[in-house]
Amino acid sequence: MASNKIKIGQYNVLQTLGVGSFGKVKLAVHTITGHKVAMKFINRRKIAHLDMVGRVKREIQYLKFLRHPHIIKLYEVITMPTDIIMVMEYARGELFNLIVEKGKMCEDDARRFFQQIICAVEYCHRHKIVHRDLKPENLLLDPYNNVKIADFGLSNIMTDGDFLKTSCGSPNYAAPEVISGRLYAGPEVDVWSCGVILFVMLCGRLPFDDEYIPTLFKKINGGIYTLPSFISAEAKYLLNSMLIVDPLKRITIQEIRQTSWFNVGLPDYLKPLPDSEEVFFDEIDDSIVSEIHKKMGFSKDTIYQALQEIENNQIKVAYQLVVDNKRMITAGRISGQKNMQSFLAASPSWDTLQYSRRKVNVDEDDDEPSSIVLDGNVEDNETSSIALLSSSLPPVEEFLKVIIFQ
Repeated sequence: MASNKIKIGQYNVLQTLGVGSFGKVKLAVHTITGHKVAMKFINRRKIAHLDMVGRVKREIQYLKFLRHPHIIKLYEVITMPTDIIMVMEYARGELFNLIVEKGKMCEDDARRFFQQIICAVEYCHRHKIVHRDLKPENLLLDPYNNVKIADFGLSNIMTDGDFLKTSCGSPNYAAPEVISGRLYAGPEVDVWSCGVILFVMLCGRLPFDDEYIPTLFKKINGGIYTLPSFISAEAKYLLNSMLIVDPLKRITIQEIRQTSWFNVGLPDYLKPLPDSEEVFFDEIDDSIVSEIHKKMGFSKDTIYQALQEIENNQIKVAYQLVVDNKRMITAGRISGQKNMQSFLAASPSWDTLQYSRRKVNVDEDDDEPSSIVLDGNVEDNETSSIALLSSSLPPVEEFLKVIIFQ
């Protein structure tokens, strides 16, 4: 069957990894570097029929914007006559499957996953993005069991001054204010979902569960659950603080970071950066430039120039694939505060995304496949407004003033 392999752009498509609402996810290999990627095929007709065009645009936009070791990476987007293809970092598993397989975890194992999740969520909030659909199924795992947050289709940008009122996400992991249709700021709903995830990892079951949705909602709104005796006092305190029905009284991400349970064995690269710490972009790796020079045939000057360009291009994609593969092989686990600095620095500014990208056209057919990057300005008919509770976000500079879409 090897002769039936499909080639799309610079990728050989190998096999189907899964089937989603809008299409299939396939394993592919980058023909130049030989590195594996996941290709998410999104059927244009399906998303148009289901009125999900805005959701797809959002996910592409946010994944292009976010650069963090525990957020799934989007390398490029390829447009086809029938599909939009997101070429993404390949993660082999889900936290959900690991929980199903192992049942409850010991506190050390659960804490390691939780630390990665919280720091990635904090990074999103720092950039004023709320995920709103955090659950084990959306937490992918790389070969070294590092968390990669995925599926940003329900995310929204947070803008000071307004409150969001959109009931979304998965019922078992949704906060009381979400399922009740009440106004909420954003970050606190992610905190609740993280609390449910931590509960599941430690207890091997959901804190709130019922097959009958109205009964499930009643349990969530009541905030009544039981904690097993084998959980430590520190973990119980953290869970009880995260699963508070009143969002104004719920613990914040910053406060979670300060708890004794969270900080046990916290890797250096996940520790907060000092306010005065200077952040540097990753330096270009000359050895990788040489590798691309040999494999792609471009001169080194051309490669250096391409890596400095704002627009995405085939050289940048190949370079990033090699970088990611080397990090995984040599490290297994990312370590060192300097690595975190480079991830924080590597996020492109929102202005860059707004003014220097061209749009993904999801409405018209294309004659040829093309590699594109989404425009930062996403236009949707419906808008949501969001406001921030004073305790919701870390003190960061106000730099996102954009329309929200739902």
